[in-house]
Amino acid sequence: MRRIAFLVLFTIFSYSGIAQQLSCEVVVNAEQTGQANLSVFKTLERSLNEFINQTTWTDRRLQDHERINCSMFITINSFEGESFNGTIQIQSSRPVYGTSMITPVFNFNDEQFSFSYREYQPLNYSHNTYTNNLVSVISFYVYTILGLDADTFAREGGTAFFEEANRIVTTAQQGNSQGWRGSDGQRSRFRLNADLLANTYAEYREALYDYHRLGLDVMHADVIAGKTAIAQSLNKLEVMNNRRNNSLLLRAFFDSKADEIASVYTGGPAYPAKNELIQTLNNIAARYARSWRNIQ
Repeated sequence: MRRIAFLVLFTIFSYSGIAQQLSCEVVVNAEQTGQANLSVFKTLERSLNEFINQTTWTDRRLQDHERINCSMFITINSFEGESFNGTIQIQSSRPVYGTSMITPVFNFNDEQFSFSYREYQPLNYSHNTYTNNLVSVISFYVYTILGLDADTFAREGGTAFFEEANRIVTTAQQGNSQGWRGSDGQRSRFRLNADLLANTYAEYREALYDYHRLGLDVMHADVIAGKTAIAQSLNKLEVMNNRRNNSLLLRAFFDSKADEIASVYTGGPAYPAKNELIQTLNNIAARYARSWRNIQ
């Protein structure tokens, strides 16, 4: 388990006590094309795994067990020649201090994923330089994962990583692919990154820290203190939701956390302000009302 500590972020490539590399599993599913056995899909899958896991995204070298666990599930819906269209599902998690528990941090489905790929072509990330949309999308999510993970260990710990992701948003716009502009909808990469950096949604990042570092990470020693901190983090999300209802970040949070929240508050000892908690959850995440009804 990675060492848990309060972290101070010095630069995008150097801050102490948190894994800065990824242990990522990439799966490419091409069944919908009817040609899933083509070698290009296996080559793409292998190349992406090597690209993500062997690239030095920051300058801190860590042991394998210290790396951030994540996955990227790519579904290829169609292709013609070297042009591919599909979706990419991104998930990441981190360990909970003092336990064997793994907690989800990020769960996001990007449906604006098209790219060109020639079998065996090299994949390399270059800071401030546009290479191709495949490299840009993958690198964008790498830095988003790094930023979100950092936010769970230090207040606003992920800012530099989100700023690097923002540079990718800017440079990738020259490629004219979907997902990089404000006009590309409310679930675009542009919107995700802009919201992570916006003061309007500052409570989201505060909640990430409170939920994980002050909540889950202390439950091994004081369950009620942990549950109280998690409830307070949800109150911050309610404040954010009252300002901007049903935001992308709020949906992303509960896509990752709904089952876990229900489990945390269903187990004993009982949280004394359970009714207020359930009301808050129903106010900000009514789509998960069935899960909230399971809280005992």
